[in-house]
Amino acid sequence: MKVAMVTGAGSGIGRACAIALSKAGFAVVLAGRRLDALEETAKLISTDTLCFSTDVTDATSVAELFAATQKKFGRLDVLFNNAGTGAPGTVMLEDLTFEQWQNVVNVNLTGPFLCTQQAFKLMKQQVPQGGRIINNGSISAQAPRPNSAPYTATKHAISGLTKSASLDGRKYNIACGQIDIGNAASAMTARMSGGVPQADGTIKPEPTMDVEDVARSIVFMASLPLDSNVLHMTVMATKMPLVGRG
Repeated sequence: MKVAMVTGAGSGIGRACAIALSKAGFAVVLAGRRLDALEETAKLISTDTLCFSTDVTDATSVAELFAATQKKFGRLDVLFNNAGTGAPGTVMLEDLTFEQWQNVVNVNLTGPFLCTQQAFKLMKQQVPQGGRIINNGSISAQAPRPNSAPYTATKHAISGLTKSASLDGRKYNIACGQIDIGNAASAMTARMSGGVPQADGTIKPEPTMDVEDVARSIVFMASLPLDSNVLHMTVMATKMPLVGRG
């Protein structure tokens, strides 16, 4: 059985994708800060699981996660770097604290780097060699929302990490791609039905899509043979204001 790891697996997109990967036949490593939330996800999964409380911003914690994965399963076939956070959208760029900026950078950029680094170490030495890494870029990797400098900057950086990992992973048969997700219905997007800030300064509701559509997209990417790769995919609510001028 192939093994997939999902960070931020305790809720939302991470939980939906972990369940979908299990249905597709993967054993699943569930990583996140809250062990109780991970265990709730595990109850919804039919294949073998490993729940591991992890701080993706801490190199030692990430190394322990991958060591536990190797000990239990012997290998890792897919890593979904999904865990992420943002600064409050009510705070203007000039009023952000250094701590708010640094927290977003640590979770959204340093975390995926640390996990990618450990995945490389495991995937290059396992037999058969190789695996796949999928990064959650968000549509903020393409276009910003108002008052989102830390989140947008880190998600643009994820695009660079994805391309670098795709290039550097070739010699180890490691494929790396990115999925940019727009307005998947979850606790994080619940506010959109009541209206969110737009580029023109107005407040408007935005359409959302079923998070299961994201999960199906992840399963598609994860199920490809390693000689094929989706380098960049955008899956979004059809009518959300991304394309065009609003």
